[in-house]
Amino acid sequence: MISIDTRLEATDLGGPLARLFELAGGKIAAIRRSWSRDRGTPVFTVDGVYTSRGWTEWTRGFLFGLALLHYEATGDGDSLAFGRGGTRSDMPPHLTHMGVHDHGFNSISTYGNLLRLMEEGALPEDRWEREHCRLALAVSGAVQASRWTELPGGLGYIYSFNGPHSLFIDTIRTLRVLALSHVFGHFLMGEQDRRINLLERLVRHGLTTARYNVYYGEGRDAYDVRGRVSHESIFNTVSGSFRCPSSQQGYSPFTTWTRGLAWSVLGFAEQLEYLSSLPADAFEGLSAGEAASADRDPSGEEVRRDVLELFLRAARACADFTIEQTPTDGVPYWDTGAPGLARLGEYLDRPADPENDEEPVDSSAAAITAQGLLRLGAHLDRTGDPGGGERYTRAGLTIARSLFRPPYLSEDEKHQGLLLHSIYHRPNGWDHRQPGRSSPSGESCLWGDYHALELGVLIRRIAAGGSFTFFDV
Repeated sequence: MISIDTRLEATDLGGPLARLFELAGGKIAAIRRSWSRDRGTPVFTVDGVYTSRGWTEWTRGFLFGLALLHYEATGDGDSLAFGRGGTRSDMPPHLTHMGVHDHGFNSISTYGNLLRLMEEGALPEDRWEREHCRLALAVSGAVQASRWTELPGGLGYIYSFNGPHSLFIDTIRTLRVLALSHVFGHFLMGEQDRRINLLERLVRHGLTTARYNVYYGEGRDAYDVRGRVSHESIFNTVSGSFRCPSSQQGYSPFTTWTRGLAWSVLGFAEQLEYLSSLPADAFEGLSAGEAASADRDPSGEEVRRDVLELFLRAARACADFTIEQTPTDGVPYWDTGAPGLARLGEYLDRPADPENDEEPVDSSAAAITAQGLLRLGAHLDRTGDPGGGERYTRAGLTIARSLFRPPYLSEDEKHQGLLLHSIYHRPNGWDHRQPGRSSPSGESCLWGDYHALELGVLIRRIAAGGSFTFFDV
């Protein structure tokens, strides 16, 4: 269980944050020197050098987004040029990529960050660039929303690259691009000029994820533990009925892949921030949620209330499970049911051991989770539950403190990764093992580095009395 430091403040991490931002500049410069576009997008390191791994094209936005976040933190002009130039040259094909559910990862990290920085005055006003980013995000959100499987009872989901039967937990965080598309007044045009509301699709996807990918300890199956998540839910696309949990990257459908858990904590927290900022009339006429399944037409306030309640239920369940099922320093092993954990003894009662030879840890999951806990805590503080909020906030800061120092912070100038001991795909054996080791360790991944820097930027804002959201555009 995470040993939460109840006295830890964001201001206490000033020194580690400065070191994080300093190291990030060298890592980005090293990637720029060695990366060649013809070898594909960097995904994870092998012996400290970023390499590519084709599966789906979901990490290029993190590459340029990492540079944009570094510019935000330091004002480094080289990072800005790399991030902005790469967005302009490399990201347009991703806007109309019809084969993935990852638009939010690619588009928000690039076009979204550029637009937010301009809105905040960190970039000079450029009307063409502003409109370019707005249009890119509007298109990206509509394209992602087009990957739709309809379900009964006001539900439905954006399906994964596995096909229309497959709902991934990951997508809860990529919903942000639907939100921004909706913010810009965009919508999806369907057959016979049917106008499809992107907010409705966002809400329905979130509700479906909360119902089928998140567990609440209510006896749904023999492994129903509150806050556990399944990576994938499988549906019968003819009848719309749920068939079974599944997993692509976890150990099994009945254990919890911790990066999937991390996506749920952060994804639901961010959507709570966004949806709670909308007026009740934004929810008028939405066919989503329990109220919308009633015999009468619910008011926008009723739909809004139900949606926020169900999203918060999922967020808190996942956050509580994370705290309970993570070692004391806040860094999880890659799956809560990985078989080798049984040979580690009371592993939840001590800090994680990234160099053990049984099961790898996943620092990228920790970085994603920490931001989610901070955002969930802030949301609860704003909405009248400061006690619950403080617990999550301190847990997030506790994780960050562990990540922003060795053995997780990479201080080796020859290593291109920023955050060590990340895992990509353990079941497929894609992660590099050091000679003589049976378990992967010591390597980095692009999403882990990106989220470490995004976490650092957020904590620095909190320390200064502020914050930022993806919809500050």
